[in-house]
Amino acid sequence: MKLATAKALPQADLAHVLQFARQDLEKLRGASLFVTGGTGFFGKWLVSTFLHANRKLQLGDSMTVLTRDPERFRTECPDQAVDRALVLHPGDVRTFTFPEGKFSHLILGASSAGEGPLDLFSTIVDGTRHTLDFAKQCGARRVLFLSSGAVYGQQPADITHIPETYLGGPDPLQPGSTYGEAKRVAEHLCCAFSAAHGLEAVIARCFAFSGPHLPLDANFAIGNFMGDALASRPISIQGDGTPYRSYLYAADLAVWLWALLARGMSGRAYNVGSDEDVTIADLAHAVADQSGTAAGVYIAKTAVPGVPASRYVPSIDRARAELGLTPHIRLRDGISRTFEWLRQASPVAKSAP
Repeated sequence: MKLATAKALPQADLAHVLQFARQDLEKLRGASLFVTGGTGFFGKWLVSTFLHANRKLQLGDSMTVLTRDPERFRTECPDQAVDRALVLHPGDVRTFTFPEGKFSHLILGASSAGEGPLDLFSTIVDGTRHTLDFAKQCGARRVLFLSSGAVYGQQPADITHIPETYLGGPDPLQPGSTYGEAKRVAEHLCCAFSAAHGLEAVIARCFAFSGPHLPLDANFAIGNFMGDALASRPISIQGDGTPYRSYLYAADLAVWLWALLARGMSGRAYNVGSDEDVTIADLAHAVADQSGTAAGVYIAKTAVPGVPASRYVPSIDRARAELGLTPHIRLRDGISRTFEWLRQASPVAKSAP
């Protein structure tokens, strides 16, 4: 299931971001931003909330978004594309021609450009290196790199909420570790450039999220569950439902990312997510309850007694203590908001054939 076209974010969500990120956005007054990955889930939220704040607060900012397909962006996001503060720059993150002029802040969010682990690794690592070279040339002061909790590898069973100080990592011998390994290398590149060139680089280790623009047919459990419910299918769990996850609503995500860009400590990583952990089974039931449909929940496997449940849940103590960040929108409210947006989307979400 997918949406045929994009739709503007809810006014309540834009107002939420402006309320809690206003001071950080004010710190960016007069800034010139360059963003990679601006057409993905994170990117759509960053672009939309930036343009909204730029208008409301009269910041006088500009944002240039790298995209492989400017015409697709204009078709999917026509209201954003015509905003004079937004410039679309065509190119692949690994090879794009550097635009002219100075840029004060860069957000590095590009993650994939094709299929397969080699292409994924190249996009993240080579794309980060190429964009950091651009940061040096254009005189950027600060860079925010959108990393992932995948850099920690498998979360130990005895750690309920994984902190930034955990030094584990993915198994480099497994092809499925490509994403996490690439993000680890890219984090190191950011810190190496920071040390060599005086660039202030902040790392956002992002976990799992809910909200408008989240794909319903990708590798995101909460999106898949919502897709099932909207299509009047039973919500299907292929495992035993015991793994723990947590989900930060995207309006809070945007608040956190603007805070990290504006005042995160250089050379420091911050977990970005919710610490409200929930099992996959409970998540499925919450989605079913909030969907307003008769969607049931199907769990394919039975839990094995004595086997610890896997976890992918961050500690957010550092973000709370150093930046005053906390989730404001609880899980069920976030699910309800997402369903409302999906149902109002035009054209209406339809089941894939």
